[in-house]
Amino acid sequence: MNKGQLVATIAEAGGMTKVRAELALNRVLAHMADAMEKGERVTLAGFGSFKVVERAEQRGRNPQTGQSIIIPAHKVVKFKPGKNLCSRVQ
Repeated sequence: MNKGQLVATIAEAGGMTKVRAELALNRVLAHMADAMEKGERVTLAGFGSFKVVERAEQRGRNPQTGQSIIIPAHKVVKFKPGKNLCSRVQ
């Protein structure tokens, strides 16, 4: 499912236009991104939680040349699925 399909599903389920559904979805995603940017954890009960973690500097390899490179430390978003999501997927 892509964003357009999700917007269409939200619009149909909520009895609203696709424009309003997309606006609502964009606002939710923007608020989630803002919270994670501040270092906060975002938890959606029954779905899962998102948090930002720091990855340490590590050694990697350039696949084209085989040369060893250093990958600098950086932040990544981790997702941990909730119990309800895990049980529905299995």
